Amino acid sequence: MPSELTTREVCQRLRDAALGVRPLQTVSTQGGALEVDIEGWLLQLDFDGQHLHHCGQCRCPDGRVWTHDTRQRFGTDAVSLLSTWELAQIEGMLRPC
Repeated sequence: MPSELTTREVCQRLRDAALGVRPLQTVSTQGGALEVDIEGWLLQLDFDGQHLHHCGQCRCPDGRVWTHDTRQRFGTDAVSLLSTWELAQIEGMLRPC
């Protein structure tokens, strides 16, 4: 059985999208949550139209899943590991034109 996804693996996908290395596409919007696809990785993001708050869940192409655990300390969410610049880049990609 494959191991669970780590927070760092999820963060790396967001970093790659911020750097333009991997394309980020919005798949759907569901009540304040966006589902985005980064080369087959499906991420559920809490985005209020301006600010990205956290990643709720991620599923990679091989079926492994990562889920945000709100009981954990700061730094356990993939979004909190992004630099200020990376976060701004992702937020810009998510905002409607």
